Amino acid sequence: MDLSIQELAIERLGGRGEGVAATSRGAVYVPYALPGEAVRAYVDGERGRLTEIITPSPDRIEAFCQYFTICGGCAVQTLSAAPYQAWKRNLVVTALRQAGVAAEVGELVDAHGAGRRRATFHVRVEANAAGRRRIDVGFMQARAHTIVDLQECPILAPSMDKALPGARLLAETLAHLDKPLDLLVTATLEGLDIDIRGAGAIDDQMRQKLLQLAEKLDLARLSNHGDIIIERRPPRLQMGRASLRLPPGAFLQATEAGEQTLADLVTKAVGRVKKVADLFCGVGTFALRLAETSEVLAIDSERHAIAALTRAAGEVQGLRKITAVVRDLTKRPVVASDLGNVDLSGCEAVVFDPPRAGAEPQARAIAATAIPKVVAVSCSAGTFARDAKILIEGGYRVDSITPVDQFRHAPHVEIVGVFSKPVIKAAKRRGLLG
Repeated sequence: MDLSIQELAIERLGGRGEGVAATSRGAVYVPYALPGEAVRAYVDGERGRLTEIITPSPDRIEAFCQYFTICGGCAVQTLSAAPYQAWKRNLVVTALRQAGVAAEVGELVDAHGAGRRRATFHVRVEANAAGRRRIDVGFMQARAHTIVDLQECPILAPSMDKALPGARLLAETLAHLDKPLDLLVTATLEGLDIDIRGAGAIDDQMRQKLLQLAEKLDLARLSNHGDIIIERRPPRLQMGRASLRLPPGAFLQATEAGEQTLADLVTKAVGRVKKVADLFCGVGTFALRLAETSEVLAIDSERHAIAALTRAAGEVQGLRKITAVVRDLTKRPVVASDLGNVDLSGCEAVVFDPPRAGAEPQARAIAATAIPKVVAVSCSAGTFARDAKILIEGGYRVDSITPVDQFRHAPHVEIVGVFSKPVIKAAKRRGLLG
């Protein structure tokens, strides 16, 4: 394999935010290079490492973070707003085209808001020749497994200002374990909620130290892989009219603005219906809001999330009935009719928001129904396009596709797709609609 410094003309941004150059040997991907630039890069196969910008793009701006190009958290910081937004939207356009889905994609909706309200900090401990420990706390280095030791992160929300200092003190307290750790930090209305991952069982002496540290940091709660060490104040979040007590380590949209934007798009698309199913519902991001006007069937595989949703719904006066069920929809997708078991009978709309892997089995089950409205939410353009194609092949049409940018500067985009199918009287008689 030839390893060399080459002069490259960057034509576009790729799916991971890297500059793409066409060469006689195929495409070369150069992180941090921008379209329209002439660059020099150290080329190893299809990968390039930027060494010099010969001709900068007129759209190039200054990066705002001192760790950019080192930390793997952000892929694109030096591209001005308009071309950045076009690139982010085009991630969805490209995924749909590759899946053979012909559909118009709306303009990108910015949902970064105040910044990210949750982050997972990685902790690594290494001993030097003198036996002294070096403790790194931060994010993974770009395209490597090395930890970038962070002192700040400007994409975090102000509510996370104490997250990194707190994570560092926790890392120092747990350094003697000599284990790679993850610290999941979430900003709640009552303060920071931290869940430790990777520590294993902790003894009484360590538990006591962690109790004292939680007091010192004024944490709302500190847990060890879901096992609550101390809960000084129940960590709560507002979801519509409901006040949700967050389970340790539960999934949550990355930004508050992102959650609200997605919820607004979903509730508007569903409209006022008698009954709606919220599949892969989590802690109730959509279900608790939908229940303000509709009866809700909410299903998720996470038992603690379903328990939190049920508790929150029970504390609010005036919500419609929420039937919350624990079920793994990837293994047992819910169908139109299941002889009296949990099914979609009576539902006039379905919302589904699966993990990044998508919802292929569940999408096929939905496609076989006559439910008139389906709202698909996804954090992966590729699996969204696949699931959208399944719905379309099942007779659904695309009403709208909206890309949402709550992961600003990263090659991730949220998507809300709205699909509809004409109500067929014969299908109603067969019980597919209820």
